[in-house]
Amino acid sequence: MEEREFVMKLLHVDSSVLGANSVSRRLTANAVADWVATHPGTEVEYLDLAVAAPSHFDADSLGFRLPEGTPLTDVQKRENAVSEQLVSQFLAADVIVVGAPLYNFSIPSQLKAWIDRLAQPGRTFKYTEKGPTGLATGKTVIVVSTRGGIYSTSEAGQAAEHQESYLQVVFGFFGITDVRFVRAEGLAMGDDQKAQALAAAAGDSRRASTEAANQGSAAAVA
Repeated sequence: MEEREFVMKLLHVDSSVLGANSVSRRLTANAVADWVATHPGTEVEYLDLAVAAPSHFDADSLGFRLPEGTPLTDVQKRENAVSEQLVSQFLAADVIVVGAPLYNFSIPSQLKAWIDRLAQPGRTFKYTEKGPTGLATGKTVIVVSTRGGIYSTSEAGQAAEHQESYLQVVFGFFGITDVRFVRAEGLAMGDDQKAQALAAAAGDSRRASTEAANQGSAAAVA
């Protein structure tokens, strides 16, 4: 049987509301460029959550969690379609590059709204008699983390941030064990510190692009 060529798919996600002034947007673009340069032929799909964010959870957008066969309103059907489109897009990607600026010690609410739509029983995780099991295995996630202050070098800073720590946990819950960070912190602490942060992030980006965790296994089953 003739082997089919494996085409890697990358989902590029931005969430900053700062547009052209956003450092995280600049760094996600660089991370994607580094990845494509290292892995030619990668197909890239783009999602801008500041422009096309799903609504926050309410009784209608939770429709996909209702028991099968439950009658749905027209609004719930539309919200289900949004959730299905987002989770299908996520599951189809081999690599996900996520721009995650630190907003008030956490991630942007539109990024959280996207993650809430991805967290679907039977799609990205399931519960078993031994506890939860992630279903979105074999992916590589590159989180581009930007911060005005410095949080990584002290216990107090690490305790205060709920950005990188949250994303590590939630992607791990989905079964993704390969989460890589491109970090630029201290961006609001003067020009010299900002320059150092951007240089460090450039190095992180190059290192993060070196190997896809699922490339071999995906090619083997293609």
